[in-house]
Amino acid sequence: MAPLSSYVTGSWHVPDDEGEPLHDAATGEEVARISSAGVDFGAALAYGRRAGGPALRELTFHQRAALLKSLASHLREHREELYALSLRTGATPGDSRFDVDGGIGVLFSYSGKGKRELPNDTVCLDGGLEPLGKGGTFAAQHLHTSLRGVAVQINAFNFPVWGPLEKLAPAFLAGVPSLVKPAGQTAYVTAKLVELIIGSGLLPEGSLQLVCGSAGDLFEHLTEQDLVAFTGSASTARKLRTHPVVAARSVRFNAEADSLNCSVLGPDAVPGTPEFDLYVRQLVTEMTVKAGQKCTAIRRAFVPAAQIGAVAEAAAALLADVTVGNPADPAVRMGPLASLGQREEVRRALKALIPAGSVVYGDPERVEVVGADAERGAFVSPLLLRVDDPGQAEPHEVEAFGPVSVLMPYGSAEEAVELAARGQGSLVGSVVTADPAFAREVVLGAAPWHGRLLVLDAACAGESTGHGSPLPVLVHGGPGRAGGGEELGGVRGVLRHMNRTAVQASPQMLTAITGRWVPGSARTVTEVHPFRKHLEELRVGDTVVAGPRKIDLADIDHFAAFTGDTFYAHMDEEAARANPFFDGRVAHGYLIVSLAAGLFVDPAPGPVLANYGMENLRFLTPVYPGDELTVTLTAKQVDPREGTAYGEVRWDTDVTKQDGSSVAKYDLLTLVARRDG
Repeated sequence: MAPLSSYVTGSWHVPDDEGEPLHDAATGEEVARISSAGVDFGAALAYGRRAGGPALRELTFHQRAALLKSLASHLREHREELYALSLRTGATPGDSRFDVDGGIGVLFSYSGKGKRELPNDTVCLDGGLEPLGKGGTFAAQHLHTSLRGVAVQINAFNFPVWGPLEKLAPAFLAGVPSLVKPAGQTAYVTAKLVELIIGSGLLPEGSLQLVCGSAGDLFEHLTEQDLVAFTGSASTARKLRTHPVVAARSVRFNAEADSLNCSVLGPDAVPGTPEFDLYVRQLVTEMTVKAGQKCTAIRRAFVPAAQIGAVAEAAAALLADVTVGNPADPAVRMGPLASLGQREEVRRALKALIPAGSVVYGDPERVEVVGADAERGAFVSPLLLRVDDPGQAEPHEVEAFGPVSVLMPYGSAEEAVELAARGQGSLVGSVVTADPAFAREVVLGAAPWHGRLLVLDAACAGESTGHGSPLPVLVHGGPGRAGGGEELGGVRGVLRHMNRTAVQASPQMLTAITGRWVPGSARTVTEVHPFRKHLEELRVGDTVVAGPRKIDLADIDHFAAFTGDTFYAHMDEEAARANPFFDGRVAHGYLIVSLAAGLFVDPAPGPVLANYGMENLRFLTPVYPGDELTVTLTAKQVDPREGTAYGEVRWDTDVTKQDGSSVAKYDLLTLVARRDG
């Protein structure tokens, strides 16, 4: 059997030795061999920094997002190849879709996020402008720029497709190349994934490398510009986090580790309620999907003391319907663990857990299987345990990384929170209840120990993605034992791969550096109205000044009658004067905005296609009858949209009155056509 090749420094590397065998989890047959012998890890990291980094940083966020979308479409066309290999890891067809389609979905999600929420630029601003002087000549802006290193991604065995893709997507969108090192047991699936990606020719060379086998001296070559994202056991995370190079060079290290996640059944969810049924089904699902080999699976099931027997009986009945065996058999609902070694680890953990309570369902040593040999394959029975004394240490300290969960009773919401906290930090927890007061108490009490919390009831059950499903738009991580880090999280995940810098300068310099117009920097009032300019012709700083326009009582009365807004401050002189903010009747804020639009708009058909919103609108000074309004509209940001005939233009809008004071400020958003569109 040929060993798996690594893809480093722009080519496929065949190991220098025969490697170690990898086996089919169900049949025990050899699938591949694995070794990283001969890989020059220093050269691989240097290549990523030298070739992959510059190539990615030349692209804007939108261009990278478009490549992620193309890659997702390409992988979707080849997912059957990944499904077929995934079966050999012990995954059922449903498990395989969860892994493969989930990973592809992450690429699509980040593609959409990049296009919608990030600029068509290579730099991303963080927050607003920070004035630093009274005269307006000195200010600061935080901004994010791509790190100049490589994102080293060490993945777990349980999700050989989703795991690498959920790390690759935010790193790629941030402009940082990736070096992927999959866990050995299922590396042949990740190797196929990378083969498909490299074969597509879609990604810039050097933006993705693969190492199959040991990490060797990889960590010895890390620099302060590199990142490490690790998924695996808490003990390994601690070891890697304290590596001398990681510590000495302050390498960014993110860990997503195993955790003793919990699910809490509310006191209101008694047998016969939808929430009781939801809880039991969710518990069994989390035990059996991927044979419980999920860092988000429910390990501790907390139920009201009065309902523990009913939950145990209902869950055991559902578990009895779960057919265990070779995932190639259509009748099988749960496959084997990833390896015989993993089965032994689960059995060792059970030796500590079972004496603390009793077995509700399953046998740790024997299981009936379909289509395979129970001993040659890494099979284990689903095991539901019951511990009547939740004060015992073992259920809160020992994790059996397989189809194992422990039922425990609680007496109050306060006790449920205390029990949840005994996991010392978890990736996810869930509360199944229809009682809002109970949900609030448990969620707010348990939140400091959890990265994500699901509140499940009949109202959201139809759309709920479930306790154990990370989502690309939400952070995936947790405090304490769970690793203390975060993956995913939409744009939050992207910014983890970038450096935030505070830049202090004059407004003019900040405009030049950021590419966004900053108040106090130069405006360009051109003979051609900015609304007559196509996207390519617009420049940051292009300005139109319009007005003045006098407001009188007739305008206020007409606007009130026309809109129905007869709030007393606009209509009653005596009541308005009694208001601490006004000296009499004032103009409606939205009248001011409407009149401003009438001043600056060029009405004839032209490049401006639509006004699609305003942001950061603030009314600053009252406008009284007799005041005159002037509006200054300045192109603040010009943002082309990839693959479209138009782009977005953000305009700084400042409405002032005759004394120069600002009465309203806001950002106007328009869609503007390209000349060549």
